[in-house]
Parts: sequence; C-alpha cells; structure tokens
Amino acid sequence: MVDEAFDPTVMVVLMMLLLPVTGAFMAVTPYLMRRGEVFTVTVPTAEQKDPFVRGLKRRYAAILLVCTAVLSVAGIACAVTGAFGAAFALMVVGMLALTAGGYALMLFYRAKMNAYKKERGWTADAQEAVAVVGEQPVPRAISLKWNLLYLPVMALTLLIGVVGYAHMPDMIPLHMNFDGTINRWEEKTPMIVWMPVLIQAFIAVSFAFAHWSIARSKKWAEPGAPATSALAYGLFARAQSIFLLAGGLVIDTAMIAMPLSFMDVITLGQAGVFVAVAAVILCVGGMGVSAVYGQAGSRVFKRMQTSDRLLVDDDRYWKFGVFYYNPDDASLFLPERFGVGWTLNFARPAIWAIVAGGALVTLAFIVAVTVMF
Repeated sequence: MVDEAFDPTVMVVLMMLLLPVTGAFMAVTPYLMRRGEVFTVTVPTAEQKDPFVRGLKRRYAAILLVCTAVLSVAGIACAVTGAFGAAFALMVVGMLALTAGGYALMLFYRAKMNAYKKERGWTADAQEAVAVVGEQPVPRAISLKWNLLYLPVMALTLLIGVVGYAHMPDMIPLHMNFDGTINRWEEKTPMIVWMPVLIQAFIAVSFAFAHWSIARSKKWAEPGAPATSALAYGLFARAQSIFLLAGGLVIDTAMIAMPLSFMDVITLGQAGVFVAVAAVILCVGGMGVSAVYGQAGSRVFKRMQTSDRLLVDDDRYWKFGVFYYNPDDASLFLPERFGVGWTLNFARPAIWAIVAGGALVTLAFIVAVTVMF
C-alpha cells in the first residue's frame, strides 16, 4: 500500500536542513566559547585578539564550512534526482562526519595552541577562585516543577488513543519507505494506544534529567569579572532551561500525530512530517539560543574587562579537551569546554551510577517497545 498523500520531498528537505545547520554550528563553536579558552586551552582573556589565535579560529571555521557546503550540495543533488534514501543516508552520515571531524580538527588545533601557550609563557602564578555575593540574586534555571507540563500532553495523547481506538483499522501502519510505501503493519491491540505515550514519557524523562543537571551544575564565574560573568552564566542557564522545556514540549506535542494517524485522521507520512518539523525546530532553536548567549553566557557581555594575566589554569583536568576528570571537585556537572552546554565530572563515582542508570532506562525503553510491538 502506498500513502498517496505523502510527499517525500517535504520530509527530505526538512531533514536535510539539519546538515547545514549542524555544520555551521560546529564552524562557529570556537567563537562561542568563554573568553579564557581557545580550542580547550586556557589563555589570558586579553589574548582572544592575538593574530595566531584568530588565525586558528578562521581556518577551523573555513574548513568546516567548506565540508558542510560540499555535503549539503551532494544531499540536495540526491533529493532533486529522487534518490531520497541516499539523501537521508547522506544527511545522517554527514552530520556524524561533521561532528567527529570537527572534534578531530579541534584536537589538531588544540595541540597547536598548547605549543603556542608554552612559547608565550602563559602560566597561572596562582589559582584564583571567586565567589559572588550580592543583594541581587543571580538568575538561575527555571524550577523543575515546570516539567509537570509534560503530564497533560501525555494525558491528552492517551485520551485521543482511548476514544479513537474503536475507529482504528484492524491492521495499523507503523513504518513506510521514502516513496510512501508502507512496509510494516501491526495488529490493533490495546497496547497500540500506549505506544506514543511511552515514547512521550521517555522524551519527558530525558529532557527533565537534562533540566535537573543544569540546575545542579557548577556555576561559572570568571576571576577577572566575577559578578558580571556570574550574571551572564545565570542568564545563559535560565535561557537554556526554558528552551529545553519548550523544545521537549514541542516534541511531545508532535507525538500526538501518532494516534491520529492510527485512526486515519491523518496519514502516517503526514504524522512523520509533524515530528520532523518538531525536530528541526528543536535543533535550529537550540543552536540559535546558543549563538545568542554563547557558552556559559560568554556573548552576553562582550565588553567585560579583559586581562593579560592567566588567573586560573585547569587544563590538566580536561582529558582530550572535553572529558573533565577532577577528583578534588565535588561538582557532578559543569559547563563544557568545547561546545555549548554541560558535561560530567567523570572523577565522581555518582556520575558513573548516573550513566549506568541512564543506559538501563534507555535499554528498558527499547525492550518495552520491542515486547509491546
């Protein structure tokens, strides 16, 4: 059976948007980092204008933008010629290649920055720590209680499935090819009503955990401008937590299209388009928020006082530039060193318990979906 109402071009175009967006974001990542970091190497904040530093950033961005353009053109060519499967495969492989390639290129320039740092003699004579105390509270992530908004969305999805169950056909389509041919059907059972709700619950738990990790993260404050940078970080954390909640609700709301497709109110292809639009909104919106605020709020106050001294240097705790391992730091979560967001302190035993717990929850979700359908 072919879904004649489904236009694969729309789906492919939507998904292909993720490729140039991912590449462009990777290209500008060095410009979004905190002032005292260049390719995960700690430098004096005043050295961001150093010709060598600026040259490394420009070359990194140029290489990734060229690769992104080549992959995007190839994907568009596949879509135009009707090779939708190839276009989708190129999009997935291209995004992985740009991400992995961007990291590998970062390591290459990280080595150059380490050598340049030694050449310039940038060392921290003393490790300065700061604490911000004031009458005005620093902004922070929104309350975790906002995650309760997922419950009415899930309840509405369940209600639609229960009410519409009697109107569902005996065999329900669950998967289709890019040409609109449905290649997987499942017999109608009460479990089909719970399928979208189970997916929504997994998404809600994942996004709520990310929100919790933001709230529990180590706060960043720059020794050279403690109050201003703490405010910038607070605004960044608040904006990211708001977007995280909004993005999760958008994805969960889009999943309502699933029970509607089971009832033939919309086609399976149209339901897929709804989910694809939500995914694009989430990715593009998240990158937009990151570009506006920068990592840890680095772009909020661009005119903060700079220093030609290296006030703090914790490079030894960052393995391969992105993996934080510091047994003396009680923090479980902290801002990333390369990228926008948060990472883990792998020296804390609790982190490994959290990682194992997350893996078990994911495995349980996969098993539940497999057993149910």
